[in-house]
Amino acid sequence: MNYVDETNPADLMDTAIKSMLKDLDPYTTFMNEQDVEAARINNTGDYTGIGARVKTLKDKLVIVEPYKDYPADKAGLKPGDEIIKIGTIDLETFKDDKGDLLKGSSGTSIDVTYKRQGKIYTATINRAEVEINAVPYFSMINDQTGYIVLSQFNNKASLQTAYAVKDLKAQGAEKIILDLRDNPGGLLHEAVNVVNIFVPKAQLVVTTKSKVKKFNKTYYTQKEALDVEIPLVVLINGRSASASEIVAGTLQDLDRAVIIGSRSFGKGLVQRPKQLTYGTQLKLTISRYYTPSGRCIQALDYWHRDEKGAAVRIAQENYHEFKTKNGRPVFDGGGVLPDEALEITKNSAITNAILNKDLIFDYATTYYYAHPNLKDINAFKLTDSDFNDFKKYLKTNDFNFETDTETALAKAFESAKKEGLDDNIEKDYNTLINNLNTSKIKGIDENKAQLSSLLTDEIVKRYAYREGVYDYYKTHNPEIKRATEILSNTTTYSKFLNH
Repeated sequence: MNYVDETNPADLMDTAIKSMLKDLDPYTTFMNEQDVEAARINNTGDYTGIGARVKTLKDKLVIVEPYKDYPADKAGLKPGDEIIKIGTIDLETFKDDKGDLLKGSSGTSIDVTYKRQGKIYTATINRAEVEINAVPYFSMINDQTGYIVLSQFNNKASLQTAYAVKDLKAQGAEKIILDLRDNPGGLLHEAVNVVNIFVPKAQLVVTTKSKVKKFNKTYYTQKEALDVEIPLVVLINGRSASASEIVAGTLQDLDRAVIIGSRSFGKGLVQRPKQLTYGTQLKLTISRYYTPSGRCIQALDYWHRDEKGAAVRIAQENYHEFKTKNGRPVFDGGGVLPDEALEITKNSAITNAILNKDLIFDYATTYYYAHPNLKDINAFKLTDSDFNDFKKYLKTNDFNFETDTETALAKAFESAKKEGLDDNIEKDYNTLINNLNTSKIKGIDENKAQLSSLLTDEIVKRYAYREGVYDYYKTHNPEIKRATEILSNTTTYSKFLNH
């Protein structure tokens, strides 16, 4: 009221709310009407639009993945296409959420202008209902082993997983591999129902504990199980989170499945939406969840921060030991630790830096247009020459990243300057930095297996869509090969669950 210039109270209030919540955790968020609608779509798996995963960059939208036979795919759009204009709206000057411009009712059409490999094209996309499947793929790997990909926990997750199990068993499956890699989670009750497919009725799956007594809840399986005996291996990685961790952690605690891959993300916090006025909501962290053995797998401590204000990881010495049903030791505090950790699934710092700069995605796009006539995608193998080409690509695109060691050294050198000691150590400092840079270049070669695997997945997806990647996995993926080996030997399988 007394401020010297005109203010916008709505903007100030929005900033005030969001700034206040920033001190809590990243899952406690204020949602306006558009955010509420987006959350509804994520939970139901249905929305009307173009049928593609897109990413918003500063002045354009990039097609990350068009779903096979959906509108964007039918209009000829490919991964890596940069949408620069929608209808008459130039995205460079459009300030609101660009992705909203692609949504619209079924049967309507939209003209898009996009850039591909430096050339400008136009296309008309006819919008349609898009159903996002929780289980995008399932199939037999060999005559006894079924493979199911569960990619998110929307309200169709347990239904579609159960259908896949029944179908595979009808095809002769006597063992199951459940793939939860890259599954970010979703609805808690769907996680309970997925566990229920393999675990009998009235089994405790998860407990939520809160400061407010009425939010303390216990979740038990409600139905008769589909199959409590079938041998089961669950695949997880560092991007398996939340509901995925409830499923993996519970099946591990009950010694019902062998978990392989790499340590999961570590999200042990439960949110609840609280309705506010004008169609807005507050999504609030109300409790922590605990698996049947009593462990909470939350990995980051948002109530203790480092000097940059980032949440700190719970230190390994502060983990607590719990016991599975058969007495095996399991630990809290850092996600679900697999029964067998596979090195190739754990991303190194250099791999994450390359992924964060989208360089694997961009290289796959370049590769696809340079090799338009690749016929037998199932026989595809990234060669040494391809990998060297990728290294050149990183160099051309000025790839560099700062390690924690460099940051610490730079800080120490800065302090030395202030204290007038820099003359004595400058030479040593420069030598250390040069050695570090040499190590980083070596690091790309040291992570060749992991980077080649990620590049292969992205390149195969270019030619054969997501379904083609899962087909390719069945014969080439190291995690699936190892899961199949474990399941093929009864002694090995039971040793995992009883040692």
